[in-house]
This record gives sequence, C-alpha cells and structure tokens, in this order.
Amino acid sequence: MIRIARASFLALALLTPPCALAQIVIVAGAQSPLPVLTAAQVEQFYLGRAHTLADGVVVTLADLPAGPARDEFYQLLTHKNPSQIRAHWSRMVFTGRALPPQEAGSVAQLRQWLASQPNLIGYMPAAEADAHVRVLLRLP
Repeated sequence: MIRIARASFLALALLTPPCALAQIVIVAGAQSPLPVLTAAQVEQFYLGRAHTLADGVVVTLADLPAGPARDEFYQLLTHKNPSQIRAHWSRMVFTGRALPPQEAGSVAQLRQWLASQPNLIGYMPAAEADAHVRVLLRLP
C-alpha cells in the first residue's frame, strides 16, 4: 500500500510542470528607438532567422547567463528546452547562418549594454525591469 502511494506521488510529481518563474519581458535601453515587438518577431531574432526589422534596422541580441530565467525565456518564446536551444545554435553556427546572442554576465551588465547600444534587445524577469529599460514585449 505504501509503495503504491509513493509510486502515485512520484508519478504525479513527474507529470506536474515546474512552477513558472515571474513574467519575462523583452527590453531595450530607455532611449532606444526600437518599436514594440511581437512574439513572432522576437522568436525569429532569438532563433537567428531574422536580423533586421521591417524598416531595415539591424537588431543585436543579448542573452542572460545560463539558468532559470534564460530557460524560462526560451521555453515561453520558442517552446524549446535548453538542450534543444543549444543544438539549434550549434547547427546555426556550424552552417554559418548566424551567431548566438552575446551573453551578459548578469542583469546589471545587460542594463549597461542596453544603455550604450540603442539597437540591442535583451530579456529579464519583469521584476528586474526599471527606468533604465523600455519594455518591448511581455511574455505570458
């Protein structure tokens, strides 16, 4: 009986999705001229399939360090897990189609980069967004 209860609990724990992190926002510097973006546009950028906006403005990308916020971002945006994202970028780099986003060491470093590069976009937990950044998109 106890074994059945333990097995049921384990099965339920494995089938229950992990708790989601706080909302993720896609951001640019506070003074950036970049427009509000759609999830489809951001997905195309972060998968290396697009590099410019419709008006020809080149967009550069920044990633947060590997960890829960980054994993949540890619899962929400692309529906891919960390292994799938690494494999995707390995293929893109190997075939010469694109380079992955530059990796910031922290949210603070990302904020500094965003302030100095007007066409750079990044992402962070919504709670980390402050007056130094402008939200371009909120991921559910």
